[in-house]
Amino acid sequence: MSYDITKVEEKYQLTIDLIVDQHSKVDEIQGKKVYTTVASALSSIEDGAGNIFIAKGIYYEKLEITSPSVTLVGEDRDQTILTYDVASGTKKDDGSTYGTFESASVIVKQANFTAYHLTFANGFDYMAEYTKNENDETRMKNVQAVAFRTAEASNHTKIIGCRFKGYQDTLLVDKGTHYFKDCMIEGAVDFIFGAGQAVFEECDIISLDRGESFNNGYITAASTSIHTPYGYLFEACHLLKESATMKNETVYLGRPWHPGGDPDAQASVLFYRCNMDGHIKREAWTEMGGFSPMDARLYEYQNQGEGSAVNENRRELPENEADAFRHYLRERCIK
Repeated sequence: MSYDITKVEEKYQLTIDLIVDQHSKVDEIQGKKVYTTVASALSSIEDGAGNIFIAKGIYYEKLEITSPSVTLVGEDRDQTILTYDVASGTKKDDGSTYGTFESASVIVKQANFTAYHLTFANGFDYMAEYTKNENDETRMKNVQAVAFRTAEASNHTKIIGCRFKGYQDTLLVDKGTHYFKDCMIEGAVDFIFGAGQAVFEECDIISLDRGESFNNGYITAASTSIHTPYGYLFEACHLLKESATMKNETVYLGRPWHPGGDPDAQASVLFYRCNMDGHIKREAWTEMGGFSPMDARLYEYQNQGEGSAVNENRRELPENEADAFRHYLRERCIK
């Protein structure tokens, strides 16, 4: 055992209620009950005892957070991994498929969920399917594979120092408000998407290389309601390409998602004082499903780096409007 629960409690200023350690041979450590799976710990939560420490390990489990005020604390971001590996088109035992939303490895369904220093992943082999010939009958058509999703009564989600791994539709911020700080989020296609409100502060946004010379994907696919004033704020984030060999000008900042063709979905995104590698396309935004990015609320403000630009397709907000966007979301999302 490499961890000391007393030190963990001091570091995070909370009381650990339960421990998950897949390698443990005992039922109790430092007065805390020990479980070998995350699911069994979650199912045992009673009377608000929802602070769970998770030791290093790869936990292959499909999880749902159905209690409010759950906090997960990982022993190590890169070595505490919650993962599953189904995609939208993966078949269930009854012959039906999961669909995009239900493909998520972790689904949060209640308010005040918090996570520190662990990895949320979807291990579906996207590239194995993507590189198959289009005429290959074994090629899966729907390869969206979500690592983390907010749903139902989710609100005030806070994620600090975590990692999100996937390729298409990695992170679904769909319900309520979200705050991501010092996180690493990676993917290729629409890998940050949904209708929720979110602040991403000082995060690394990593575009994965599909080996294409023209289109390696899209970072965002927001579906913000027209009745919601602001959607996603990326503040002081680093937009990075997976490797130095990845082609420049092959990734879009995003495209507007209109689920089911809903005209009231009007994407709202602001990249605010971010640093952008050269993989970002000069025009940055593109259409989706016939909906123009120019009809959505897709903006930038004082970005830097090789991938930054201001042109007729990349609209820079005036300072007062950018600050209003920023202050509104920070007030709502950071608690």
